[in-house]
Amino acid sequence: MMKIGTDNPEDRKPKVVVAMSGGVDSSVAACLLREQGYEVMGLFMRTGVTADDEASSDEGRAHRGCCSAVDAADARFVAGTLGVPFYALDFERDFDRIIDYFVDEYAAGRTPNPCVVCNNDLKFGKILDYADAVGAQFIATGHYARIEHAQGQARLLRAVDAEKDQSYVLFGIDASALDRLLFPIGGMNKDEVRQHANRFNLTVCDKPDSMDICFVPDRDYASLVRRRRPQAFVPGNVIDEDGQVVGTHDGLPNYTVGQRRGLGIAAGHPIYVASLNVLDNTVSVGPRDAIMRRQFTVRGLNFLNQPKTDRFKCDTQIRYHHAAAAAMVEHLGNGSARVIFDAPQSAITPGQAAVFYDGDEVVGGGWIEKVADLAPTNA
Repeated sequence: MMKIGTDNPEDRKPKVVVAMSGGVDSSVAACLLREQGYEVMGLFMRTGVTADDEASSDEGRAHRGCCSAVDAADARFVAGTLGVPFYALDFERDFDRIIDYFVDEYAAGRTPNPCVVCNNDLKFGKILDYADAVGAQFIATGHYARIEHAQGQARLLRAVDAEKDQSYVLFGIDASALDRLLFPIGGMNKDEVRQHANRFNLTVCDKPDSMDICFVPDRDYASLVRRRRPQAFVPGNVIDEDGQVVGTHDGLPNYTVGQRRGLGIAAGHPIYVASLNVLDNTVSVGPRDAIMRRQFTVRGLNFLNQPKTDRFKCDTQIRYHHAAAAAMVEHLGNGSARVIFDAPQSAITPGQAAVFYDGDEVVGGGWIEKVADLAPTNA
């Protein structure tokens, strides 16, 4: 391994653009790559999120997002400590489209996942274009995921630390980009990452993890939707499994499938949101059995490792904290597929991502479109 700081071009490893968010994970990723001899260039995404957008009324909320002015300053400081170039790019217009997607999905009765869209369009889209422009062979992030090269093909794998694994939100990456990605901390757990941060004397070594969507750090999603799409909040009825009216609602964006709290209905037993019906503006509720389903369809398929057949078995994960479960996937053409779980799963939610795994490998995935009313008895 070469010594850090050598000016011999023949000894220098390829250039890598590191997406630096100002957090401990991306900071350690940049440090590790610099230590390994890569020519590191730090990049921060300016999204237009301001202190007012963050609604940070207490100190604990200052780090709930991942792209604030505080985070930019932290990222710049780490880059300065490393002595590597650092640039902040203006992605405000692109990011505003992601916020529009977010509120439009809620207005349409779906539950969005903006982190997946941000990864697809910005972190592994626009930043990859920027890497091309500056002649960088690689881009790197602080994601907890791994890239493995086998038989001449790069494959995306789960992180070693199952609790921190972020491979689910990376399914939409273009397969052709995999061999250009570096995830330096994917083989570590969080404690090891913080140990490295201490070793590098990083000021962000104890910085809390980002907990929320960066443009809604107070978790009041409905308030954001109301500001941008007030017409989506039309009062309607809440109905039970028999179609009987059991209450009223103030707008579909206030709810998501599987929700139990805040329904304002006294049923004498736990009830859950089973579906959101845009056509008749109703919220359907029922007991836990009402949110247990086996079959659904997905759209917008993206495969990182193309299956050999149109019908294949895999483990399917239907939300970030869902334990992937065995399922059959049947390709329907036009970028869509039918997924049938071996056993019913709770709260399969339109708008969320369904990601297909073969062991630790991400095969691909798509967006949940429609959930079957009744679970089939045979797969």
